[in-house]
This record gives sequence, structure tokens and C-alpha cells, in this order.
Amino acid sequence: MNVIQTKPGTQDTGNPLQQLGKFGQSPWLDFIQRSFIENGGLAKLVREDGLKGVTSNPAIFEKAMGHGTDYDAQFKQIVESGNTDVSEIYETMAIDDIKAAADVLKPVWDETKGVDGYVSLEVSPYLGMHTEPTIVEARRLWKAVGKPNLMVKIPGTEPGVPAIRTAISEGINVNVTLLFSLDAYKAVLEAYIAGLEDRKAKGESVSGIASVASFFVSRIDGLIDKKIDERVKAGDSESETLKGLRGKVAIANAKLAYQHYLDVSASPRWKALEAAGAAPQRLLWASTGVKDKAYSDTLYCDELIGADTVNTMPPATMDAFRDHGVAADTLGANMDQARKVLAEADRLGLDLPGVTAKLVKDGVDAFADSFDALLGAVAAKKAAMAGDLVATSKFSIPAELDGKVNEALEAWRKDGTVRKLWDRDASVWTGKDEASWLRWLDIVDDRIAHLSELTAFQDEVKAKGFTDILLLGMGGSSLGPEVLAETFGQRAGFPKLHVLDSTDPQQVASFERAVDLAKTLVIVSSKSGGTLEPNILKAYFFDKVKKVAGDKAGAQFVAVTDPGSHMEQVAQKDGFWKIFHGEKQIGGRYSVLSNFGMVPAAAMGLDLKQFLDNAERMAKACSAATPPKENPGVLLGAFLGATGNAGRDKVTIVASPGIHDLGAWLEQLLAESTGKDGKGLVPIDGETPASPEHYGNDRVFAYLRLSDSPDAAQDAAMKALEAAGQPVVLISLANTMQVAQEFFRWEFATAVAGSILGINPFDQPDVEASKIETKKLTDAYNQSGSLPGETPFATDGDFAFFADETNAKALGQGDLDAILKAHLSRAKAGDYVALLAYVERDASTIGWIQEARLAIRDALHVATAAEFGPRFLHSTGQAYKGGPASGVFLQITADDAADVAVPDARYTFGVVKAAQARGDFDVLAERGRRALRVHIKGDLKSGLERLGAAIRKAVAA
Repeated sequence: MNVIQTKPGTQDTGNPLQQLGKFGQSPWLDFIQRSFIENGGLAKLVREDGLKGVTSNPAIFEKAMGHGTDYDAQFKQIVESGNTDVSEIYETMAIDDIKAAADVLKPVWDETKGVDGYVSLEVSPYLGMHTEPTIVEARRLWKAVGKPNLMVKIPGTEPGVPAIRTAISEGINVNVTLLFSLDAYKAVLEAYIAGLEDRKAKGESVSGIASVASFFVSRIDGLIDKKIDERVKAGDSESETLKGLRGKVAIANAKLAYQHYLDVSASPRWKALEAAGAAPQRLLWASTGVKDKAYSDTLYCDELIGADTVNTMPPATMDAFRDHGVAADTLGANMDQARKVLAEADRLGLDLPGVTAKLVKDGVDAFADSFDALLGAVAAKKAAMAGDLVATSKFSIPAELDGKVNEALEAWRKDGTVRKLWDRDASVWTGKDEASWLRWLDIVDDRIAHLSELTAFQDEVKAKGFTDILLLGMGGSSLGPEVLAETFGQRAGFPKLHVLDSTDPQQVASFERAVDLAKTLVIVSSKSGGTLEPNILKAYFFDKVKKVAGDKAGAQFVAVTDPGSHMEQVAQKDGFWKIFHGEKQIGGRYSVLSNFGMVPAAAMGLDLKQFLDNAERMAKACSAATPPKENPGVLLGAFLGATGNAGRDKVTIVASPGIHDLGAWLEQLLAESTGKDGKGLVPIDGETPASPEHYGNDRVFAYLRLSDSPDAAQDAAMKALEAAGQPVVLISLANTMQVAQEFFRWEFATAVAGSILGINPFDQPDVEASKIETKKLTDAYNQSGSLPGETPFATDGDFAFFADETNAKALGQGDLDAILKAHLSRAKAGDYVALLAYVERDASTIGWIQEARLAIRDALHVATAAEFGPRFLHSTGQAYKGGPASGVFLQITADDAADVAVPDARYTFGVVKAAQARGDFDVLAERGRRALRVHIKGDLKSGLERLGAAIRKAVAA
């Protein structure tokens, strides 16, 4: 046994702290703070009190970093130097403090030949019940600090024990924390010895390795005394004996641990290691601050003084011991009394084993809670310092819903669900294949790493002098690029981006007329490469470009598709200029920050570095280390999920004019991700805000406000809704580049909401159902030259009405006005009405459908959706068929004024569109939806005018 003395000349002073050295005990300080180091306070303790070490923990750092000003200068420097997450900020500053403290204590380490002079830094408290991650973290921190007088704190939990052994075998100094029971201490001491033996067996030196076993004291008395007090109050027959045990069990427990240390130190096994230069693992008394004012404030110092021990004291306890503590050899004294105390505690059923087991669990939880508080404080300060570099969110939630949102946030915090999500743990959702669809989590870093490839492509596009870019895609392949085109417009010196996502023949022809095919870059965007629409659009435009460019047509084509897809084969065969690969582990609606969004962004001349840096800022803000209440993605997801579960399942999206198209992208993300299994969030985009009386109690409102060009009418409408008690989230974007941040925020939030709703947010079963029905119809056309016949259940001039038997029976045989009135009257409070128009989407039809939907909204006070087919099939179509059965659907089809042939196919674009409409309608009917199809024959404009008038009449009071 090695008895450590203080340096000569200090042990006879009147300072009780220095006198501890006479008895082989080292005083350490359980406190660290930058100003305390920088102003010489720590050095003064070393010099005047014989201080020999420092321990730290999250609670200590939380007070200093989150609420003081000591760290503000470095904090600001870190935030401004680049994109960092909160754990990186905390660790950078904490390690700097640990290094500085280690330098102050290095002379002590030198003087004591490595027995004392240590500073402790804790592995992440989240790892308390995980072995391998703890080992990895211990190695990383040991290397990052790079000081020989560092001790890495590892909890003495059951999973922590093998990590301790491994760390010691690798020469890492370890401070073992969270020890309460004798059995746990025995396991830890065994791990230390076994680790040294492992090292020795490898032929490596066992000298110069230090460890302490932190045995917690006062917390035991805290729980035992509470049990005693409860029994005494209840009139227990052994009340006097029980009262005699107050404040004694923890000290007795510690004394027995020390006896075990002495026994092991005398064993031949230890002597062999000692002879090889090994130092003992000293017992460290932790949690020595007195909680009960009935006891002396130096109780857990006075009674636990002995050789080869450490007492780490909080500042108040150290001050008290300096003032009136008594240094004496007490640890080995009165052992019979200590054993009697424990025997009595056992006889009286105070359950010390149960208490210590609870304290370990509570300790792990408390350390994690403290770490949450620390990281939350760091995150809040980071957000404040970042200013408008990160788009902010502000929630206005009525009390009855606010509680539900907070419950969801607290559940995510307690369960560590944010970390599980980033760890790709499918149990966050349904435990199925979700882990296979999470590559979007780190796609921003991936694209930043490959930025040079994208910028090189951008330079080549500019050099080639293209005037236009025509992107052909559907759903996730088109909606993200459309946001970029609508938000940023044409960039100087670059071609204009057009996004075509329709099989309507008039729309196809309109886009063809809008570009100069001889100077157009065509991007064919299809993840699977097997989606019908991109394939026939590619066939059509490749044929057209070939007529002006001949055999060089392929030089004007670029493909974005997953590796090995059918589209990749087509692109190779046709000599495409470039092929960019997507990620198979990213679903289409989560793909905007992958090549499906970044390739068109590059081609149109967007500043890719600035754009991706913005996306990275939000990804860092949503990191695994950011606690839920400070995590923008989790906050939004909890708001959506918890209110959705409470019946507020219509997510009404209001966006500033400069970023208006974000709503179309959000529609797909929310509807396709959450609308399934009869649950889900129904996005309502483009509904012009109205006064509060127009809305029911089934909505939440998401207001995406562009701060540098707000809309006064929108501001006023949103404030009125807040005042009326509607749940509103205001998301403020400082500039259009922060659209990149919203892409990531909403992807993350949708994944969170899916978890809270209890669904898999990464599949789309009902989209596939519509595709199957469409394929049946196009196959039938290929075989017979016509689509299968259908008979309307009623007609009225140029209008024919179609429905399944159940719906037809409910709607009767009347004229246009009667049928529409019967249909729309089925919409009740909590329902929504969706207008699904399979016609060309242009300014005229957009104006018409908007007028019609607002008439319905204002008269019936229900949410309305205004969609164009087949575009919405790859978007909101999933929620309409698989989500809650609260939709009333009016599908609108029409004769095509002119059709467009599909090269090398029997069917035309008009036939494909008709097949898609019928397939869509068949699935709606099969799912029992309230659905009516109105087909307009003849002139579309006049037909829509009459239909609009009939809708307004049908909903009029």
C-alpha cells in the first residue's frame, strides 16, 4: 500500500486541508470554471491548501458555460468560424479548461510522481449503459486532451466495467464514477487489476497508470434517512433504533469498501503488479457535500480520512473543512461499529442493496439530465449568438395542446430518441426497414465533400451557353428543383430552369414551346428509373432534340438516377452527357439536398457553397447532441405529431410570396410520409389566409415568413389566428438562401412527427397502388387500342359524372347543381375537400381552382386542397388514399384539345393522363372515400366556368 504524503513543510500547518496529507489522503476539488483558472484561484488552492486534483461534471459546466459570461468570447469565435453542433462547442471549450487546469496541476503530478495532480473529464453521460461506445469515447477524449495528468471518467455500471478494463489495458487513466455498493466496487477494482494484467501480458509497462474509484457517499444517506423518517413518522416500533442509524449508513458502507481495498492490496496477485510498478486504484469519496442541515457540514470529510484515498469536495465543503474540519485517521477506526450499523440496517429492512441499485440508475439518469441541461444551455446561447444565420421558429400553442407537445418533447428527451434517430435505430418508428432510408441525415456533408464535382459541372453548363434547362421528373425529383426555380429565378449568365412534371398533353406542348430545344439542357430525373412519366417525357424530348441536334442529341441530356437503374441504362445507351447518381437509401421526397436537387441547382447557377452551408447550419442545429426543446427539427416535429394526434391534422402552410413554392414541396413531404394506416397529416397549401371564423378546430398553421420581404396581409392574418387561439408556428427566414435550412428542418421534423404518430414515414404504399391501377389501364390500351369502357351514372350537357356504386347511390341522378350539392354537403366539421384537376396547370386554371376552393372553405369552414393531376399522385395522393378518411374528393377530367404522341408507344400522353386519373379514382373508391369524378366535354374554359358557378351555388347557404 502506497501512503502519499504532502510535500515537506506543509503537513504541520494549521490548515486542515494540508493536514490531510499526514494521513495519506489527497484533497481534490469538485469544481472547474475558466475564470477561476485564469484569475489564479485554482493555483492558489494548490499553493495554500495543498490541493491535488480537480474533478468536473456536466452540472458544473452547465452553470459556467450556459449562464455565465466566462466563455462568451470563445463561444462567439467558434460560432462564427464555421458550422458546429452543440457537442462540438461544449467539448472544445471544456477541453480547453481541462488542459488549462491540467497545466496548473502538472507540478503536483511531477512532484508526486504521477500519484496526484489529475484533472477528470467525463465521457458522455449518455453512454452510461453502453460498453463499446464508452471505450471509443474514452480513447477519443484521452487523445484530444493529450495530457498525462488527465483522468477519463467512466461510470462503474455493469456495462462500464469492461470499458474500464479495456481503458486501463490501453494505458488510459480512469476515474470510475457512480459507485455506491460494495459489490460494484469489487467489480471495478477487479477490472482495474485485470486491465493491468492484460497490459502486462502484452509486454507493456504497468507503471505510470493511475485510477481512482469514486465512491458516492451522501446520496446513500439521503435515501436511507428518508426511509427512516417515513417509518418513524408512521410510529414504527423500532423508531429509536432507526433514528440512531440516521447519517451513519453511508459512512459505514464506505468503511467496508476501504477494508476490501486493504485486503486486495495485501494479496499476492496485487503484490506481483505492485512489484512491476503498478500504482493502486485509490478510493475517492465523492458526493461529500452534506445535504441534511442536522449534520456537520464536514461530516463526510471528517469520518473518511485514511491512507491511499482522495476526497473530492465541492467549493463550499472545502471552505468548511478548511475552516473547522478535523484531520485525523478515522477511516479504519470503529470498524465493529460500522459493521453493526450495516447489520442493523439489514435487519430493519432498509434495503441498502435496493437503495444502491436505485442510486446507480438514478445517477445515470441524473448525469444524462445534467448533460441535457448543459447542451440545452449551450444550444440556446449558440442560437442567440448566431442571430439570423439560422432561421428561427416561434410557437403559439393553446394551453390544452401545449401540454401534449411538451409531453412529447419530454418523452423524447428522457428516452434519448434524438440520439437513437441519428444512430439509425428503426425502433424510433415501427422497427421495420426505416434504418434503410436515413441517408438524408448526412447527405449535406456528403455533397459538401463532393462540391468540386458539382461546381465543375456548373462551370461546364455555363461554358456551353445553354439558354434553358428542362427538368423532367415527378414528385421528389421535381418538386425540390421547382422550389429552386421559383425562389431564385434565372441567375445571371446561366440558363433558366423549367420543371415539367405532368403528362397533360397541353402542358407538354406548352413547355416545348417555352424553350429553344437547340440550346436546352434536358435533365431527366428519376430515382428508380422505372417511373412511367419521366420515361415517356424523356422519350418525347429526346426525339425532339434529335431532330435539331442529330446524333449529338445525347450531349444535351443529363440523367440523375440511382445506381444501376433502368434510366442509367437508357442514358448510357443514348450517350447522355453526364449521369449523376442519387442515393438508394434516400426516398424521393427526402432527396432535395442530394443530387436530385443539387444537380439542377448547379446547372441554374446557384451558389452551391452558400446553399449547402445553410443546409449544414440546420443539420448541426438538429444534431443528436441538441436536446429536444432546443432542437428546431424536434420542436417542429413534436408540434406536428402531438397536435396531429389530438385531431389537428390539417397542416395549413402559409409562405411569403418570395418562397411561396415551398408549400408544394412540403405537401409531398408531409402527405406521402405521414398519410398511411388511416393516420396522417393532411397538408393544405396555397389557401389564402382568412379571418379566424373561417376555420374549425382541426388545423395547425405553419407560417414561413421571409423576413426581408414580408407580406403585410399574411402577417395580420397570422396574428389574428394566434389571438383566436389557433396553433401557429412562425418560421422566420432571413433570406431566400435559408430555404436550404427549411429543407432539412422539415425533413427532420417529418421523421419526428412520423414517430409520434406511430407510422413509418419512409414508405408510400398507396402511391404504389395508384401506379398499379394505371399500369393495368395502359396495358389494356396497348392490347386493344382503347381504354376499358366506362359508363357515367349521370350526365348534364357537357358534363358526365362517374363514381363507384356506393358513391353514385349517395349522389343521385340529378343535374350538375344537384349532384355537386349532394356531394359537397357530405363535408362536415373536421373534413377537408380536395379538388383534383387533371388539366393543364397554368395561370388561368390555377386562378380557377383557387377561386373554387376558397368558395368551399369560406362557406363550409373546412380545409381545402387544390391539386393538379397527375402531379399530385406522387405527393398528396398518398394521404388522400392512405391517411384519415376525412376527405371529400372532386376529381375533374376533360377532353384534351389536342393530344401528343409518345415515341415508340401505342398510347399517347392523353391516354396516359386518362389512365392515371381513372387509376387514382379507382383506388379512392376502393378505399371507401367520398369521391366524385366530373368529366368536361368540349371547351375546357367554358366548362370550368360553369363548374365553378355550380360549386359556389352548391355551398351557398
